[in-house]
Amino acid sequence: MNSSKKICFFILILSSLFADIKVIDSNNEFFIKTLKGEVKTYISAKDLVSVLSARLYENQERKKLVLYISGKRIKVSAGTSYLVIDDDSYQMIDIVEEHNNDFYLPAEQFFNILKKTTLPGLVYDNRRETLNIDIVRYNINSVKIETKSNGTIVRIQTQKSFSDRNISSFINKHGWFYITIVGGVIDTSTLNKTIGSGIIRRVESDQINETAQIALNIKSKIISHEWYQNHDPNEIVITLRTKLKNNIVNIKKEKERWRLDTIVLDAGHGGKDPGAIGKYGTKEKDVVLDITKRVGRMLEKKTGIKVVYTRTEDVFIPLWKRTQIANDAAGKLFMSFHVNASPNRRIKGFETFLHSWDKTATAIDVAARENAVIEFEEKKVDYKKLSMERKITATMASSMFLKESEALAAAIQEELDKKLTVPNRGVKQAGFYVLSGASMPCVLIESGFVSNPSEEKNLKSPSYRKKIAEGIYKAVVKFKTSREQILADE
Repeated sequence: MNSSKKICFFILILSSLFADIKVIDSNNEFFIKTLKGEVKTYISAKDLVSVLSARLYENQERKKLVLYISGKRIKVSAGTSYLVIDDDSYQMIDIVEEHNNDFYLPAEQFFNILKKTTLPGLVYDNRRETLNIDIVRYNINSVKIETKSNGTIVRIQTQKSFSDRNISSFINKHGWFYITIVGGVIDTSTLNKTIGSGIIRRVESDQINETAQIALNIKSKIISHEWYQNHDPNEIVITLRTKLKNNIVNIKKEKERWRLDTIVLDAGHGGKDPGAIGKYGTKEKDVVLDITKRVGRMLEKKTGIKVVYTRTEDVFIPLWKRTQIANDAAGKLFMSFHVNASPNRRIKGFETFLHSWDKTATAIDVAARENAVIEFEEKKVDYKKLSMERKITATMASSMFLKESEALAAAIQEELDKKLTVPNRGVKQAGFYVLSGASMPCVLIESGFVSNPSEEKNLKSPSYRKKIAEGIYKAVVKFKTSREQILADE
């Protein structure tokens, strides 16, 4: 499809309580279901998404719907009047109605917000009950640049997945990296406003018939480059590797970037996923949420570190979303809290894990149990494929991440050993999806075995959980002090 092609939709007059809106798109005809109140018209969210060739995610259990329209993420909930567009909230006068497994939006109010935020070409005539939408159906919307110590990651946000054979890339002798996407329709006005970062001076894009092309002007020599596709969210990820020294120009600025000012705390499991359950009914999700919040309160009160939580309530968060939260928050440290379980009820003690795809037999068992969370996810992610992608991403991070993760894990084990009388099971490595993709030092803490009756009793005790939290807090403080001393000495 040509990027300059304009699509006009006209909504015809409603005549009954339940009616279909006829939508004309060039040579095709579509219909949008409506509900008509005494003075207001409500439109079907699902039909609107279909007409716009957009995407949606539905959670019937929580009565929530996420619309992906023109590069925007729009969250709506049945029975409320609020919309969340990306990270901004908007309030309508009337609430969203639910009918026949669909969500109906107050047309005039919703379209007014949509026009201001997402579709400036939208014109809605409430009196005539007509809608005119003037848009281009883009499937490539934006570019995000992530600077690493030895290269740069470029994420091209897309509305769909493309066949790998329709994507190609090369670097010319003048320092331009080109990626070409057959079937791509690119929003050039948005992409050409992308501000360069790291080794990328600027971003340019062009639409050539049915093919989109993105060009990155590179200011450093590239050692190697790769690309791959993610599928949730849809994106093409480009890795551009350079020598470490080429990326560190302003030492003072670099030190500040590495300063430990934001920590992301992840309470494992939650909601419909209870995690491990002890003989007396103790649920992992409840224990770790309490420990996580205790650690967070100590850090906020005593250190001034900004604490970001993946969850503060009993809700389910998919594994991929947890590290996304950490990366979006520009976290400098990611800690995932858990308690262990084993068929052997005599086993007890605490241990801390680093992320690695090279695993011992014991580590495989632990990782398999924690990774089983996948079965609770509404929309299954291809984690097997994702794990390979994460390996590529991990190589882009500085080796400092692993070293720092090891230092933090060792500190946690040392401090917990001072607080607890159960065995210190040491620092181990395993392949946890919840840690995969975190662009920062990260650890997973197993604070005990809920499968051991005596340790389950301990874990149920608020005073015992306080001891665990205090030990982890002291470990973070020790790690922070050591890290900042290194930065000061450099």
